[in-house]
Amino acid sequence: MLEAAGLTPAEEAVYRLLVATSTASVEEIASHSRFAPVEAESVLAALVGKGLASTSDSAPVRYAASPPDVTLLPRLQRRAEALDEARAAVTDLLGSYRSSRRHQDPGHLIEVITGAEAMRQHLRQLQGNARHEMLWFCKAQYVAMSSGSNHAEYEALARGVRYRVVYERAFFDDAGAVDNVVSGVQAGEIARSVSHLPLRLAIADREIAICPLVPGGPSGSPGEPTAALLRGSSLLEALIALFERYWEDAVPLNISASGAIDGATGTVRDEGADVLRETDRRLLAFLVAGVTDKAIASQMGLSRRTVQRRIQHMMALAGAVTRMQLAWQAARRGWL
Repeated sequence: MLEAAGLTPAEEAVYRLLVATSTASVEEIASHSRFAPVEAESVLAALVGKGLASTSDSAPVRYAASPPDVTLLPRLQRRAEALDEARAAVTDLLGSYRSSRRHQDPGHLIEVITGAEAMRQHLRQLQGNARHEMLWFCKAQYVAMSSGSNHAEYEALARGVRYRVVYERAFFDDAGAVDNVVSGVQAGEIARSVSHLPLRLAIADREIAICPLVPGGPSGSPGEPTAALLRGSSLLEALIALFERYWEDAVPLNISASGAIDGATGTVRDEGADVLRETDRRLLAFLVAGVTDKAIASQMGLSRRTVQRRIQHMMALAGAVTRMQLAWQAARRGWL
């Protein structure tokens, strides 16, 4: 168990015995373990050499364990840092490998996937390997993965992967779609809605994407669906830009206390307008006009901290992640 800290199984066993006692001699360690006295003395010497145990000046020599937080935790930290550095080096090597290969063989840039099951496997793998963010376009009438069957999303959300999902409004007509979207948002998904999406799309960490090529499956044309697996390229960058463009125009989906979705129908019910105070409206007008936080605070007789807190509150109401998005949503929602 402590091999990650650089201990052998024998050293761990003896160290645990020392931790459980104040001090112990070689003979006492041998009598409470499977080691012969010579072996116990060798293991104890190794622990002393690693700073995990100390010796007394008495005869016979007695051994005491060093505190685990002083000896083991720094070792684990150093190994974790070394592992992170190795992982970064491998990532750089992988980037160099793909960069060199993609100029020689386009097959390293685009891979064609055929069949619904193959697409499901790749989508699960895509999410399982994601480290930072998943971007999704969800159109109505699934091709490979039905609404509610994407359990990999919940696992990724649980380990900190950010999900931004744009739903086509017709998507909510599918059976069980509303309940599944509510579950996703409650688990941490950030969802928005538009009237129509041009294609289905899933992008992991802005490095790899899956994009269906030919309709198929339960609601498409006859035959197996096909998709493209796209890696770092100008085409992938174009798809990311397309996602961001639709994301900016999409309406945030909010979940009410009763579990209902607000924003999916196309008529945005402006809950924010009902809770915005007059102070917030004045503050918002200053913000849209380009006035600095310091000047807003001075004009309104508020502290700068209060100004920033109120702006954050309005951003949360609007589902905005930047102040520019807040200004756009404020104009769209009639808050100004």
